[in-house]
Amino acid sequence: MEDERKDGAYGCTDVICCVFLLLAIVGYVAVGIIAWTHGDPRKVIYPTDSRGEFCGQRGTKNANKPYLFYFNIVKCASPLVLLEFQCPTPQICVEKCPDRYLTYLNARNSRDFEYFKQFCVPGFQNNKGVAEVLRDGDCPAVLTPSQPLAQRCFPAIHAHKGVLMVGNETTYEDGHGARKNVTELVEGAKKANWVLEARQLAMRIFEDYTVSWYWIVIGLVIAMVMSLLFIILLRFLAGIMVWVMIIMVILVLGYGIIHCYMEYSRLRGEAGSDVSLVDLGFQTDLRVYLHLRQTWMAFMIILSILEVIIILLLIFLRKRILIAIALIKEASRAIGYVMCSMLYPLVTFFLLCLCIAYWACIAVFLSTSNETVYKIFDDVACPLNGKTCNPETFPSANESRLCPKARCQFAFYGGESGYHRALLGFQIFNVFMFFWLANFVLALGQVTLAGAFASYYWALRKPDDLPAFPLFSAFSRALRYHTGSLAFGALILAIVQIIRVILEYLDQRLKAAENNFAKFLMTCLKCCFWCLEKFIKFLNRNAYIMIAIYGTNFCTSAKNAFFLLMRNIIRVAVLDKVTDFLFLLGKLLIVGSVGILAFFFFTHRIRIVQDTAPPLNYYWVPILTVIIGSYLIAHGFFSVYGMCVDTLFLCFLEDLERNDGSAERPYFMSSTLKKLLNKTNKKPSKS
Repeated sequence: MEDERKDGAYGCTDVICCVFLLLAIVGYVAVGIIAWTHGDPRKVIYPTDSRGEFCGQRGTKNANKPYLFYFNIVKCASPLVLLEFQCPTPQICVEKCPDRYLTYLNARNSRDFEYFKQFCVPGFQNNKGVAEVLRDGDCPAVLTPSQPLAQRCFPAIHAHKGVLMVGNETTYEDGHGARKNVTELVEGAKKANWVLEARQLAMRIFEDYTVSWYWIVIGLVIAMVMSLLFIILLRFLAGIMVWVMIIMVILVLGYGIIHCYMEYSRLRGEAGSDVSLVDLGFQTDLRVYLHLRQTWMAFMIILSILEVIIILLLIFLRKRILIAIALIKEASRAIGYVMCSMLYPLVTFFLLCLCIAYWACIAVFLSTSNETVYKIFDDVACPLNGKTCNPETFPSANESRLCPKARCQFAFYGGESGYHRALLGFQIFNVFMFFWLANFVLALGQVTLAGAFASYYWALRKPDDLPAFPLFSAFSRALRYHTGSLAFGALILAIVQIIRVILEYLDQRLKAAENNFAKFLMTCLKCCFWCLEKFIKFLNRNAYIMIAIYGTNFCTSAKNAFFLLMRNIIRVAVLDKVTDFLFLLGKLLIVGSVGILAFFFFTHRIRIVQDTAPPLNYYWVPILTVIIGSYLIAHGFFSVYGMCVDTLFLCFLEDLERNDGSAERPYFMSSTLKKLLNKTNKKPSKS
């Protein structure tokens, strides 16, 4: 190690993978340009009529008709909707939704026909018989009072005396036949009732956010302050909390042993208590086993074994626990000297948001870059149902003769060109690049934090030997020299993740199959790749730390980190469990405290000043928002703290193996760690 520098800046590493990443990004941009030139997101946002034309869009023939009207909305409950994503009923764009109940038969010979006519197909001429009009789908059979929702006309449903009704009560006074038609419409409209309720719920939740957003922000700021205070307190209270936890576990197990012995003694002489577990067999009511002495004897033996194991581990691992506590305290000192590291998760979050936004935009543009496809729809059995057709030539084509009642209607967006056949590949490439870039962003954050904290550990005189801007130096060093290594590690993880996505897709397709062996094999593959992903994440994290320390390439860093951890597996396990306990305690403390405070405040149990809590429709809306936000904030702070602990731990192990305390190779660890290990640095001779 004499000729090695611990600044991670030897030179560029894994250059080939860096070139591959740049080429992939160029290809990703090219796919984005292609999708942007062919896609049209309006196909997702705005409704289209049976001709595939937009409703309410400027520059179209339906510019002044913003709403989509369904001739028979009951047919939208057909399974065909799930297959074609299109309701199998004629649809037209209208200026406004109908506001009255009216049948075509009643309107045909009355002054209401002009009103009814605006809900017929464009260019409709009243030159057919009633049966022909309804057969050809030129006009709806009935109009029902509707309300616009997401620019679509849905029946105006309301409850009257516990019965779902459409429109006003007076609309049902049109005779027995009219009542029957309305009843059928109500049955179909029940399926849309949840949509209206969801809209009302969303509006109320939005109102709650508008009046309570600043109190939510205050709650999140409190969570941020508490997270920072907890990290600072770990510097002084880590040892106390760990030992209190260990003592509490020992006491709880001891109480359990005593309680089991008391129950065992109490059941002595009681009828039926001496029956063995084997003779009793399996019972669905598990409480029966609590009346057997043998059950309490088994509990007492198990708890006694656990108690002995924990005490023995405490005796033999006492020094390792002390080392873990000292490293946690040292991590608090390191964060105190590199305070800007607590804000770095915001940079990672911003870069991840960019990746997610670009991926989502590309996915939307690719999914909307298809051409309009028309298919044959028929209410009765027809051999041509679902076949592609041309609406311009359909009335005179052979298809209309074979199926007289069929309609050539817009079905979905697709295509038969080479570009359209490549859309699935583009979508897979889009998902793969998202995984690669997202993992690269996370790797960049880990290397940056590891480089900053490693510069603290390897400073012989702390904090005098620290760089002026350790976080910025580590960030620029990672981008300048180690982009290829980060891309390599992110690529391996992205390949495993895309395989898991494909397995999930295949698993969904195989759910309807009856092949039990295929299901078993798929379950095994999913489990194996899940474990592989977890292992690669663990290995990558430690490899990035070694890259930040020594500047070696990814494979060398991963190998050195893995064998270094395996040589100190007990220390790794102890440190991991101790830090997990402290992080769990911190998250519970922060989220619980802020959540309880928000509950008492928004339910008016406490008042900071007179009537400060705003009136709410649902008080759980801001409370849940504060709880979730507090957890995310605490997780962000503790992720930085966890990276600091892991970095210092690897530096500590390297320090132990490569240095001997001499003037040429002094120990860089803190005085507390040197005292625990009985290590000292020899003073250099005056000569």
